[in-house]
Amino acid sequence: MSKKLICLISIVLVLGLFSNASAELIAHWRFDEGSGNIAFDISSNGNDGTINGAQSVPGVGGSALEFDGIDDYVETPILDVPVDGTVEAWVNTAISDVRQAVFSSHNNEEFRLQLHYRPGTGGPTPGFLGLNVLYGSLAAYTDIGSEMYDGSWHHVAFVWEGASPTIRAYWDGQEKPVTYAGQDVWEGNYNRSAVHVIGREDLNNSNYFFVGKIDDVRMYDHALSEIEVQTDMNSAGGKWPFALGPNPKDGALLEDTWVSVSWGSGAFAASHDVYVGDNFDDVNTGAEGTFQGNQTDTFFVAGFPGFAFPDGLVPGTTYYWRIDEVNDIEPNSPWKGDIWSFSIPPKTAYFPDPVDSAESVSVDVTLGWTPGFGAKLHTVYFGEAFEEVDNAAGGLPQGTETYSPGTLKMAKTYYWRVDEFDVAETHKGNVWSFTTEGAVTALNPANGAVDVTQTPVLTWAPGLGASHEVYFGADASSLELKGSGNLGSESYEPGQLEWDTTYYWRVDEANNANADSPWTGPLWSFTTANFLIIDDMEGYNDLDEGDPASNRIYLAWIDGFDNPATNGSVVGNLNAPFAEQTIVNNGIQSMSMAYDNAVGKSEATLTLTSNRDWTVNSVTTLTIWYRGASTNAAETLYVALNGTAKVNDDNPEAAQRGSWTEWNIDLQAFADQGVNLANVNSITLGLSSVTGGTGMMYFDDIRLYPPAQ
Repeated sequence: MSKKLICLISIVLVLGLFSNASAELIAHWRFDEGSGNIAFDISSNGNDGTINGAQSVPGVGGSALEFDGIDDYVETPILDVPVDGTVEAWVNTAISDVRQAVFSSHNNEEFRLQLHYRPGTGGPTPGFLGLNVLYGSLAAYTDIGSEMYDGSWHHVAFVWEGASPTIRAYWDGQEKPVTYAGQDVWEGNYNRSAVHVIGREDLNNSNYFFVGKIDDVRMYDHALSEIEVQTDMNSAGGKWPFALGPNPKDGALLEDTWVSVSWGSGAFAASHDVYVGDNFDDVNTGAEGTFQGNQTDTFFVAGFPGFAFPDGLVPGTTYYWRIDEVNDIEPNSPWKGDIWSFSIPPKTAYFPDPVDSAESVSVDVTLGWTPGFGAKLHTVYFGEAFEEVDNAAGGLPQGTETYSPGTLKMAKTYYWRVDEFDVAETHKGNVWSFTTEGAVTALNPANGAVDVTQTPVLTWAPGLGASHEVYFGADASSLELKGSGNLGSESYEPGQLEWDTTYYWRVDEANNANADSPWTGPLWSFTTANFLIIDDMEGYNDLDEGDPASNRIYLAWIDGFDNPATNGSVVGNLNAPFAEQTIVNNGIQSMSMAYDNAVGKSEATLTLTSNRDWTVNSVTTLTIWYRGASTNAAETLYVALNGTAKVNDDNPEAAQRGSWTEWNIDLQAFADQGVNLANVNSITLGLSSVTGGTGMMYFDDIRLYPPAQ
């Protein structure tokens, strides 16, 4: 849940502010009753529902209803479904292998409107959120993926508009691409009077019951705009006090030197403080020069004489803006807004195709780019050496925005540059590069990677070469030959590296059977972390246990699989990939751990074979990223070193956190329990019993940090 949503809920609880009835609302069920079998429609239209079995539980803002997936649902009166309309709901489920209906309208004739989840083809992911109408002759789906089933609250909305309707889908307030399956015309004599059910497909079908929680269901008689959807999402039954709906959209690219920005007003705003600047931090802190004044209008012009930035906006610059909502009679005023941005294109060429540093590019490639701001003519320079291309001059200009260099050599790095002429002057472009197919690829760490372990193993996929030479060093201009090898030995270990330092490397290949041999590889780089990595979960694989290279995650993190009577944990997925690759904090993998505390505790232990000295570089803090789910039992999260010294997370709801959470532990807490921090031999992650309950946890990025500078 977002910080602003939490803030909103606090405002609602303190002030008792609820959304006003709207003539455009057909119905609005908040499920805040807490008990009883009536779901009141707060739109004042009297469309109260009957609760069948669903139980009241904490929701997004107030209470929600929890559905058991067997026979729970809410039935509402017969309503007319509009030609243009919107359905919205907050949903929370961890079930990914069955189709589930969130909201359905249906009659016994030809009309059906259904908002539902369903598993993807061939398995539970990716997940599809769909809207069916007219008995499926029109269906629209958006692919959300496994986030749909992560056990956290999400806002969903479908908007339909027109006779052959245009359908828009929103997930957490962001519009998602829609795929149509069939198309039909709504207009005609269809009977749109329909019974509505929430948490079930229809009253005549025993399938597709919802498993999880639903809150704040709304149906409108018109197609909501994106701003209106976001307002409903953020209000969650109350009023949203923050500015929203930036226009142009956040991150937009504007091809002009002036702009008129606008926004949607917060619920309580009497006026608006406007901040604009070209530095994110300055706008965020309201530094001098960024405050553009207080105003009642919800638009602001910049880049004209007499307005902010009177000399015009500068090409190649990103501008940041923020709107704080102000009302002097409200105790919580002002409400600081999000930081939004827009950019003015540079006068130089940009967005090269292929992208800069691209690999495995066809030898018959045609180069392309986006022209610089105001560019009329383009001059292309192309060659095999950076300096040659960077220093080139006197080329012939062209009017087209593509360039064909002819058939290129395989496994070769090429450089190119585009200068732009805008009638007044020529703007020298950046030098870009790409490497053609047949070269070394798929390197680890990736080129430009940061926060790399100080003891990396460099690996790569071979190209055309039968042999190779590895060059490595901290100075890009004077790399040292570190080793050589033949096909099948594509790795190099540089040993212990410095912290927070950039290193460079390349791999040259040779093959006597190819006339173009040898091939000098491109220059790559990575930067080591300014922290010590204990486990980032990235090194685990799915190889058979008998394979010498096997490194399955449950073989490293020892769980309770073989001792279920004393340890209720199971690490990893039941089938490959055994490390979690969907719910991750950083990189591509994390560790999942199911827990069952009926036996008192659930834990997993990693025996350290390296990075056992927890005093290097004066580190003081152990950091662990974790994530649970709202459906988890609220057990006590802990970490232990050397099997005995234990520290509990002081958040009693840690296991129920549905988003990634950073847990920082002072190492002194372990030293005070007798741990020799210079020789830590194991780390244990676990949950001790409070309720004896069950759940699923995820862990990632276990690190040691020195004191902040």
